[in-house]
Amino acid sequence: MKKLFISILVLSLVACKKEPKKPAAGSTDSTAHIKTDTAANTHEVIANKEEVLKKTNDEILKTLKDKDYKKFAECIHPKKGIRFSMYAFVDPKNDKQFSKEAFEKYYPGKTLFTWGSHDGSGDPYKETIKNYLGKWVFSKDFTVSSYSLNKFQGGGNSLNNLQEIYPKHDFTENYIKGTEKYGEMDWKALRFVFEEFQGTYYLIAVVNDQWTI
Repeated sequence: MKKLFISILVLSLVACKKEPKKPAAGSTDSTAHIKTDTAANTHEVIANKEEVLKKTNDEILKTLKDKDYKKFAECIHPKKGIRFSMYAFVDPKNDKQFSKEAFEKYYPGKTLFTWGSHDGSGDPYKETIKNYLGKWVFSKDFTVSSYSLNKFQGGGNSLNNLQEIYPKHDFTENYIKGTEKYGEMDWKALRFVFEEFQGTYYLIAVVNDQWTI
């Protein structure tokens, strides 16, 4: 009887140490599967967004190069309009801003607008919409510039507060490096700030940047 009791006790201890049953072959962990799919979908969405913004950026540059301001107007946010900043510092109170309708109304005409003040002299810069876009915004051929998304390539001595004014918005930068002749200080950058509306990314701001005195 004593031997029988010891045998039963040993069998009980062995049974308690058995490993948990492994999943049957071919079964999957549903939680892990969901996480993997979510990560893949997120990556796909981000990649698609970057592609769309790059394409939109290039299309806007082309409208400016072609001076096709009617098509440029189609890129303006239909509800929030567009703001133009002469330099890196965005001044919501003083920078020139247009609704989409106002831009479409005035760009063909000869009405002069004050866009800001020249750095150094402080003289007000007055121009028509067409001349401002042609002479100031697209002062160089930015279709052959260096592109970046949500990253600054150029920086000078003027305050750049774009991310403070537009903390939750995507922006693109088109950067042209300065020349050796001027110690590379004649660099220029053109930035576009976007906001999504009904599935489309629209322009809400155009910001120029360059070395200032």
